[in-house]
This record gives sequence, structure tokens and C-alpha cells, in this order.
Amino acid sequence: MGPIISSILFLFRGMARMITRAPVRFLSTFVISFAASTAAYGQGPAPGVGSNPGKDSPGSATEVRVADTSSAPENWISSFVDPIQGSSSIDLARRALQSNTQLAASRLEIDRARARLRQAGLRPNPSMDFGQLNGVFNSPGERGTTIGFSMPLELAGQRGRRIDLARAELEASEADVADRERRLTSEVRLAYVETLAALRELEVAQNLYSLDVETARVVEARVEEGDAAPLELNLLRAEVDRLRARRALVEGRLQASTARLKQLVGMAPGEQLKLREVLMAPLLPDPPASLDAAVDLALRTRPDLRFARLSEDVARAGYRLAKAQAAPQVTAFVQYSDVLGTFDTTPIGVLNDRDRLLAFGVSVTLPIFNRNQGTKAEAQLTITQARRRREFTESVVRAEVTAAYGRYEAAQASVQAYERGVIARSEQNVQTMRAAYQVGAFRVTELLAEQRRLVDMQREMTEALAERYRALAELRTALGITD
Repeated sequence: MGPIISSILFLFRGMARMITRAPVRFLSTFVISFAASTAAYGQGPAPGVGSNPGKDSPGSATEVRVADTSSAPENWISSFVDPIQGSSSIDLARRALQSNTQLAASRLEIDRARARLRQAGLRPNPSMDFGQLNGVFNSPGERGTTIGFSMPLELAGQRGRRIDLARAELEASEADVADRERRLTSEVRLAYVETLAALRELEVAQNLYSLDVETARVVEARVEEGDAAPLELNLLRAEVDRLRARRALVEGRLQASTARLKQLVGMAPGEQLKLREVLMAPLLPDPPASLDAAVDLALRTRPDLRFARLSEDVARAGYRLAKAQAAPQVTAFVQYSDVLGTFDTTPIGVLNDRDRLLAFGVSVTLPIFNRNQGTKAEAQLTITQARRRREFTESVVRAEVTAAYGRYEAAQASVQAYERGVIARSEQNVQTMRAAYQVGAFRVTELLAEQRRLVDMQREMTEALAERYRALAELRTALGITD
């Protein structure tokens, strides 16, 4: 019963004070509201309230640190942002292309293809035969030596077809590695965007947290003076705790996205990473002026489409080689023989006869049963398969460019709508209501409701900015641009 009676007595005292000071409070509220609106007209929001779309820069991190010294929070923004010496997404993408170990392993495929090309240009080795003859049984005195040399002859352009196939495979390997580089660059850009979004949301949460801490001090003083109910202070403290929890959650997201970014670019977990860009002003170049220009550029530069086209060339080269290998195999040979014969039953005694013989000719395989029918049929099917894959890849490229271009335009329109005054007006409303609350014109619940609307708008603004950056990054990926 004690707390209830105290609350009732407090309400009666508050009503009495409101009756006696109502004209003064109304006048002061009007003056403060008019002054806050006039001061904010035509200007951005005051520092510490939130990120101004026109002034979203890492420099605001200093204001966050100063405003947050009351609870001494760990300032993640200043340890992750450096507008001068920090790394942009382009810098980190270049570093990833140089230091990523998985990509380095993929580049060895190019060296293997070069080795195959070198092997394809080599001619077949000749062969040499050596034989020794000794008389046995009825011809013990006869003996001879035979030396032969043979050389396979590649007819029907087999060597040239083999070189063409190896060269096409080399070009396809280079295109495949280029496509891997494109995908890695896309992963780096998207991880960069997630880190920037977490940084901006953390900045907003810290700014509002600092303001609520200061407001809580004012409300605490009013409660001690009897001008405010203890419930208002409890509500405000609950809001402060909620923002603290939100800030801790965003810090966890920031750490996770940063760890992912370090892993992609080949940085050690303990190495310091500072970013230079902000969501409001990405350093990526603007997209092409029209969708048709973007699709045309992608069809000319996409490495995966180039790989699909080169795979079709590889299949055709393989078919030509299969046809050439169906030709008869011809081997030229030459043979020298030195034979010593002995005749011991002649009327005049033993006679020795020595013959030196030179033979040459060719050996030709007869393609009666095996004319490479299966290999040629497989090669023809490989050509059809490669052509259909290339047609599918072209349709995928067009669809990806169209989707990314549409996403970018929609995100750009959303960001422009927020920049035209949504956030600025909401911040002005919070400033006005905060000033009016301090003179008792509004309840704390109304101030907290308006502040939560601002938090929601800031979060939506962050999502719109991240979506614009993400769409721009994916559009450049769809265009096949890695710079």
C-alpha cells in the first residue's frame, strides 16, 4: 500500500503544479519548439543525433567517442575507419587477387595448360633396333649384325590439330581463372558492404545511446525535484538498456563481417583493417548509362561467357583431332644388315661370304575395324553440349545484368527519397520533442516512440544505402569488371 499511496500523492502534487504553471509551460514549450524548428530549417541534423545523409563520414566517429564517455563503451568505429589511409573495396579486391591462396592454386591450371601446349607441339620419337645373329645347329660359323631405324610419320595434320586443341584449352583455362577472379572480387565487395552497413548502424546506435544517457540524467534530476514520475526514468533506462543490447549485437555483426573480409583478402586474423569508404559515397564507378549498354558490355567482357565460347572452340578442336587420328598410321624405316656366312662343304674347302644389306620401307596400319568412330561421335556430342552451355550462359548474363541494373535503380531511388528529407525531418522532430520534454510538454513515452521511429528510419536508410552499394557491386560483377 505504501508505493500506491506515494504514487497517488505524487500525481496530486503534479496536477497542482500543472494547474499553477500551465500558461508558463505552454508558452515555454511553444518557444522551444519554434526555436528548434527554426534552427534546424535548411540545415542537417545536429551532431550526435544520427548520420546525416549528406555528411556521413568517418569523422563523426570522434563525436561518438566523446559523447559516449559516460559509460566508457569500446569505440569500434574509430578502430575500423580511416578516411585517409584506410582501404577501399578496390584496394582490398586487388590485394585478394594477389594473396588469396585458393586463387593462386587455380592459376596453376594455366601453367599446366602451357605445359600441355608445349607437349602437343613435340614430334613422336624415332625408334632404333639392334640385332645380332649367330649360327646354331647346322650353321655354327654364320653370324650377322642388324641395325634398324624407324620414324612415325604424322599425316592428316595430326600435329597441327593437337596444337590447336592445346592452345584452345590454354585460352579456356585463362578465361576460367579470370572468372574465378571475378567471383572473388564480388565476394570481397559484398563483405565490404556488410562491414560498412554494420559500422553505420553502430554509429547510429551509439549516438542515440549517448543522447539517452544525457536525457536520463535530466530526468533523474527532475525526479529528485518531484517534477517527473519515477516511471519516466525507468522507461528511459529501459530504452538505454535496449540500445546497449542493440549496439552489442551490431558489434558482433561487425566483427563477423570483418573476419570474413580478412579471410577473403588473405589478411591474418590479428592484422588491423581500416576502411576508407562510407555507404553514402562509394568509390566504385557509376554504371553504364542504359541497360542496353550494360548488356552489350557484359556480353563482350564476361569471363565466364568467354570461357563458354572457348569451351565450344575446344570441342571443335577435339573433333578435328579425332578425325585426323582416324587416318592410317604410317611408319618409315631403314635397316642395315651385315651378315657373314661360312660354307665348309665345298670342293675347294671352306668359303666365307659376307653380305652387306640395306633395306627401307614403310609400315601402314589398315583402318579396317577401328576408324575412331566412338571418339568422333563423342566429340560431336561435346560440341553440341558446349554450344548449349554457351547459349545458357548468354541468357544468364543478360538476366543477371538486367536484375542488377534494376536493383541499382530501385535502391538509388530509395536513397534519394531518404536524402530529400525523411531522415532530416525525423531528426528535427526528435530534437524538438526532446527540448519540449525537458520543460514537461510531452511524456517520455511520446519521446521514446518518436525516437524509435527515428531508429527505424535510420535502419531503413542503412539498408537502402547497403542495397545500393550491394547492387552496384553485383552489377559490376555481372558486367565482368574486376577493377
